[in-house]
Amino acid sequence: MSALLTRLQGDLVIARKAQDKPATLLLGTILADIKNRRIELMRDPTDDDVIEVVRKGIKRRRESIEAFDRGNRADLAGKERTEVETLARYLPAAVDPDIIRAAVRAAITGGATNIGAVMGKVLPQFKGQTDGGTVSAIAREELSAPK
Repeated sequence: MSALLTRLQGDLVIARKAQDKPATLLLGTILADIKNRRIELMRDPTDDDVIEVVRKGIKRRRESIEAFDRGNRADLAGKERTEVETLARYLPAAVDPDIIRAAVRAAITGGATNIGAVMGKVLPQFKGQTDGGTVSAIAREELSAPK
C-alpha cells in the first residue's frame, strides 16, 4: 500500500476522533476517489496514482472557487479554498518554475515547435510534481518569445 494512502487514512481516523466534520468529509471523499481509481487500475494505487487523484480533487475545487466567486458566494468559495489548502499538504513540494522553463527550452531546442509537442515532452518529466497548467503557461511564454 502506498505511504501517502496510509497517511490519508490515518488523518481520516484522527479527524473522526476529533469530530472534525469538514476534514472527515474531505478526506473521506478523497479516499473514495482513490478507491475508485484502484478499481479502474485493477491494482493497488502507487503514490503517483494517489497524487494524481489529490491533484484532480484540487483542480475540481479550484473550478468551484471560480464559479462561486462569479456567483458572489464568498462563503462557499472560502470553504473550497480551505479544502484546497488541506489537500495541498499531501502533495510533494512543487518544482521550481525555472527548472520547468529549462526543460521547456530544451524541448523547443530539440525540435518541438507547438504547444502539444512541448507538453508531450515536458509533462512526463514532472509527473506528480507540477500541474499541466503551469507547464502550459511556461511553454506558451517560451514559444511566443522572440528567438
